[in-house]
Amino acid sequence: QVQLVESGGGLVQAGGSLRLSCVYSGRTFSSNAMGWFRQANGKEREFVATISWSGGTTYYADSVKGRFTISRDNAKNTVYLQMDSLKPEDTAIYYCTARRGTTSARPTEYNYWGQGTQVTVSS
Repeated sequence: QVQLVESGGGLVQAGGSLRLSCVYSGRTFSSNAMGWFRQANGKEREFVATISWSGGTTYYADSVKGRFTISRDNAKNTVYLQMDSLKPEDTAIYYCTARRGTTSARPTEYNYWGQGTQVTVSS
């Protein structure tokens, strides 16, 4: 049984920073690609970032490129999303995901999902 538990969300002013964490338990963490998606009120879930099992490959949505950084610590079974220069349009529930195999930006290709953590950016 795989479980993903996110933390680190909250309320921040525009221009501020937050770091989300996601702790993975269950099957071997290091063999999974990990991802972050987000869903704002009334909108579809959208891709944010993904990282390969080794951490050597990362991809970002254009909307967050240069502001967000995804990383992982396989010794701690944890993936992170460092979010800088936050904007009000970054407000959403952020979900951590895991999939067996390579990175992907498609939510349907992920096998496991966390419960999500709320990020709210005030203007």
